[in-house]
Amino acid sequence: MFDGYDSCSEDTSSSSSSDESEEEVAPLPSSLPIIKNNGQVYTYPDGKSGMATCEMCGMVGVRDAFYSKTKRFCSVSCSRSYSSNSKKASILARLQGKPPTKKAKVLQKQPLVAKLAAYAQYQATLQNQAKTKAAAVPVEGFSWGNYINSNSFTAAPVTCFRHAPMGTCWGDISEGVRVEVPNTDCSLPTKVFWIAGIVKLAGYNALLRYEGFENDSSLDFWCNVCGSDIHPVGWCATSGKPLVPPRTIQHKYTNWKAFLVKRLTGAKTLPPDFSQKVSESMQYPFKTSMRVEVVDKTHLCRTRVAVVDSVIGGRLRLVYEESEDKSDDFWCHMYSPLIHHVGWSRAIGHRFKRADLTKKQDGHFDAPPHLFLKVKEVDSAGEWFKEGMKLEAIDPLNLSAICVATIRKVLADGYLMIGIDGSEAADGSDWFCYHATSPSIFPVGFCEINMIELTPPRGYAKLPFKWFDYLRETDSIAAPVKLFNKEVPNHGFHVGMKLEAVDLMEPRLVCVATVTRIIHRLLRIHFDGWEEEYDQWVDCESPDLYPVGWCQLTGYQLQPPAPQSSRDSQSSSSKQKKKAKSQQYKGHKKMTSLQLKEELLDGEEYGFLQGASDQESNGSASYYIKQEP
Repeated sequence: MFDGYDSCSEDTSSSSSSDESEEEVAPLPSSLPIIKNNGQVYTYPDGKSGMATCEMCGMVGVRDAFYSKTKRFCSVSCSRSYSSNSKKASILARLQGKPPTKKAKVLQKQPLVAKLAAYAQYQATLQNQAKTKAAAVPVEGFSWGNYINSNSFTAAPVTCFRHAPMGTCWGDISEGVRVEVPNTDCSLPTKVFWIAGIVKLAGYNALLRYEGFENDSSLDFWCNVCGSDIHPVGWCATSGKPLVPPRTIQHKYTNWKAFLVKRLTGAKTLPPDFSQKVSESMQYPFKTSMRVEVVDKTHLCRTRVAVVDSVIGGRLRLVYEESEDKSDDFWCHMYSPLIHHVGWSRAIGHRFKRADLTKKQDGHFDAPPHLFLKVKEVDSAGEWFKEGMKLEAIDPLNLSAICVATIRKVLADGYLMIGIDGSEAADGSDWFCYHATSPSIFPVGFCEINMIELTPPRGYAKLPFKWFDYLRETDSIAAPVKLFNKEVPNHGFHVGMKLEAVDLMEPRLVCVATVTRIIHRLLRIHFDGWEEEYDQWVDCESPDLYPVGWCQLTGYQLQPPAPQSSRDSQSSSSKQKKKAKSQQYKGHKKMTSLQLKEELLDGEEYGFLQGASDQESNGSASYYIKQEP
């Protein structure tokens, strides 16, 4: 028996044919299931093979995939419907005084429950077709498949996003994997399937080609691998679904069974529990009405209590507890470093705004602490960060810039309050909290050695900016290099890869984006269709990055690239809008001219950056590795 394909489960005693003599293809080394052929291929005593026509609905399909020993029906539903019709004919014959036929007597044994089940199956099929058509409509006319095909783009693989569904169990799904998918090249009234192979992968999306089309790409189509309409080979056999070749190639082969056996033997397919794994990976522990502490988007220096209003793909819409109309909200991922359990601020000494509620909020409850992202433990007993130390940090109000910064306060558990030099508020309301292991803070000299534009303090006159002079002028010291996070994971990203990324200046938006630079674990994310000044520096393990197709999979709204015709006007209005939001984490951008430095350090300065002072003597040479722009 041909494992994973043959639907003829009612006839297991057929004799083998000459196909037994075909040499079996050696299995491919892979963790994915391998489609095997044990040499037994079904034939029929009367020599019939190839195509068959359903006696109930008239559908033409592969004879081997039909039901009953005589292969008269394309599905169980048609078989039962035929039985029902035959029973009615038998009753009519009795009323007319005619004896029922032998076949009618047998068909009378079909229970009413089976007929109802067949009808329910038919209704479910119609609903699934309606859902499939609705899901196929691209967001605002944007199609990832067309976008990638027309520009020969590549997308970051799912394995780059460990926080995303299937990110840790994607396996080696790659080109050549065979699956069973709906056959759209068919005019039949019922939903039928055919086997296709993956031609190209782009995140969750796969470009598929039906078996039998060889090098003909005319009917290639894109499909989300984690969608409900893609299955491992063998699913139709176990689910009672008909396999019907596309109409375009229907008469290309006379023996489709032999063709498929030859084509599929040794090929890879999805694991049988793939859909179950997808479902499990999309179960999220955060629930609506849970209370959390989250950064106050109007005052970065403090946190506020917010309530989970909705959960989409692991992203949380948080409504600040004092917002009566639920309009004051904040979006972030459940693994974001910006959210914490209730009581976190008090525990580490962080500023916190107490809610002024006039009435008790019924139904709200604190989210358990174990649900939140765990940070690495640090040893602050020895040499540690101190107030006044200088460093370089990504500006949370302008994520396209890495700025000169100062440690303003040292909190408990390794947390630091940091301010951007030259633009701090007098009351410290724009300080922000980073953990000591955060990939968003860097030692002095990081930008220069990696040829990244460092944003100097606002109003600083001595340009170009030199750290040596600035430290001497401010009578300050650089934070020791050895205290920073120097781990660089094998993230798998490459320049030019496409992905879906959150615009952290407006975190409710997920946009079409591109990786344009990679510095160690730091990624430069460009939003397609927008100017470079809107680019953002993001860590390679950021929970705000997603594979292509994530929005479609989770039902989140994807923002397409800005069209060329309206890009300038949108950019102009966006700039004016953002300038007005000087303290909001979700909207403000400081407009700076980012021009990349292309000059190397001279010997004296390089020595300073490696050894500057005693506190930077450990590990600096290994950390400062020059990267190509």
